[in-house]
Amino acid sequence: MAVFQGARSRPTFLPPRSIEAPSLPRRRSRPTIRAHRRTSRVGVLLAGIALTFILAFFSLVQSVRVSATGYEIDRLSNRWSQLEIQRQQLVSDLNRLGRGSAIRKQAIDLRLDQLAEPLVVPAR
Repeated sequence: MAVFQGARSRPTFLPPRSIEAPSLPRRRSRPTIRAHRRTSRVGVLLAGIALTFILAFFSLVQSVRVSATGYEIDRLSNRWSQLEIQRQQLVSDLNRLGRGSAIRKQAIDLRLDQLAEPLVVPAR
């Protein structure tokens, strides 16, 4: 018969003993000075120039868009004025040419004449 022994006991590990040694006071110094490096001003300057260029370009795009919109409004306004003048001209022509005397004059100009007496044909 097989016997299940269960979980084996694990060996316990003790944390290592800390050795008490006298610690020296640490010097507080900045790492950039300690490594004889300074922050690069060229990078900051280039970033400032790039930001200025982006803002100027954005301003230019907006002003071009505004002027193009103004130009489009002027063009549409002029076209509307032309169409309104043309409409008034057509209404005037219809009023003038719709009278009987104008119709009679156009017929005479086209060499049209009044019809003669109707011709009656006898039946056979």
